[in-house]
Amino acid sequence: MTIRYTLSRWEGLSRFLDDGRVEIDSNTVERSIRPIALSRKNALFAGSDGGAEHWAVIASLVETCKLNGVEPLGYLADVLTRIVNSHPNSQIDDLLPWAYIRAPELKAVA
Repeated sequence: MTIRYTLSRWEGLSRFLDDGRVEIDSNTVERSIRPIALSRKNALFAGSDGGAEHWAVIASLVETCKLNGVEPLGYLADVLTRIVNSHPNSQIDDLLPWAYIRAPELKAVA
């Protein structure tokens, strides 16, 4: 049975031989998704379906920030502040983690 399984997936298993960008193992990916899997398990205790959905949105935003090199806490604070301060709905895509540009810090002038 193991040989039949392997042979039926041979093209995918040998893909790294044809494309040098493909890793021979998936350890890097597995390490990067481990926190997500642990958080997902913790979400079972969200209290309600609505709470779990809200948790999933925040967890997705945090992980997307990390993938795009954006510091999650600063991002969320800045984006929420911009939304409260009437950020235009027509420019909401500018606030997504992959398009995010942090607002310049104001310096005190004395």
